[in-house]
Amino acid sequence: MPDPASLPYRPCVGVVLVNQGGLIFAGQRLDTTSPAWQMPQGGIDDGEAPRAAALRELWEETGVTADLVEFVAKTDGWITYDLPPELLGKAWGGKYRGQRQKWFLYRYLGSDDQIDIATVHPEFASWRWIGAQDMIDAIVPFKRAVYEQVVAAFRTHLA
Repeated sequence: MPDPASLPYRPCVGVVLVNQGGLIFAGQRLDTTSPAWQMPQGGIDDGEAPRAAALRELWEETGVTADLVEFVAKTDGWITYDLPPELLGKAWGGKYRGQRQKWFLYRYLGSDDQIDIATVHPEFASWRWIGAQDMIDAIVPFKRAVYEQVVAAFRTHLA
């Protein structure tokens, strides 16, 4: 396995989707046996703008379309995290050491029945609205620092 420091970060976006009460959409991941919850996120395709990638990922993972959200804010710069040793060489074909992410905050304008996680390639087994601290507590430990930074960046808009 190559030295992790020699590997690049995977370009990625994340979406903080908040309802009218300031609660955050949290999805329980399908691909793990532990109860891992996270916000929608995913890679940026070649030539794709980060904001377009955020809306695409949101739709792919939740069924929420762009007309059901209102852009509120984005993080300044990129936030990075490294994969833990047990995932290095396995995640993303071993090509990346972790991810560099641009996060977007969108206010959800729709109703709960318009959220559909039974997508073509489902990522979540279930979903719920939760507070910011609960979201930080629910994420896998190696991503916790990212979620703390994201919540801090968007704090004034969250419950």
